[in-house]
Amino acid sequence: MKMKKGGVRKVSAKSIREAGKIVLGGGVIVYPTDTVYGLGCDPMNELAAERLFTIKGRGGKPVPVLCDSFESASRLVRLSGVALRLAKEYWPGALTIVLPLRMELPEHIHQGSGTLAVRVPNSRRCLELISACGGYLIGTSANKSGKPACRTAHEALRSIGEEVDLILDGGRLSEKESTVVKVSGNRVELLRSGAVTFANLP
Repeated sequence: MKMKKGGVRKVSAKSIREAGKIVLGGGVIVYPTDTVYGLGCDPMNELAAERLFTIKGRGGKPVPVLCDSFESASRLVRLSGVALRLAKEYWPGALTIVLPLRMELPEHIHQGSGTLAVRVPNSRRCLELISACGGYLIGTSANKSGKPACRTAHEALRSIGEEVDLILDGGRLSEKESTVVKVSGNRVELLRSGAVTFANLP
């Protein structure tokens, strides 16, 4: 559980800037979102993504990307029709939408699926962090694959602390994980239940 490198830092303007530099330099961090603690790196950096997958122990499964705005998300994926309406209604918020890719990304991120899970979180500090990282940040949960999501920085430290470059401590998070849906044309498919109730979706 001994932490290396950047250690555990309380979330602040200074620590967010530090985290942004680490991510843009190819590092991997743990950070608080509006749901649970996330494990993140620059999704455009193939080596960083490979390292994140090694830490997570998640082979063969795509990971979501958090965006700092609707506009940033629309540069990554194709937002139209039902997906556009969902994004406008639930972003920023706890709805992750799987959509066709618009931008080329390392294959680790999407596993050759041609789609990407994206979300704009409803947390000012998290959005500031994503902006400091260039507008995009991988947003998989900060735990080993198959283990429960972490709701405190201490839980993340125990789970993967030795393997990351910095942990940002935003206190205890009590929200459920985000709801994940896949949109194909006018069809909305529930992939994971979460904070947004599927019955409320169009």
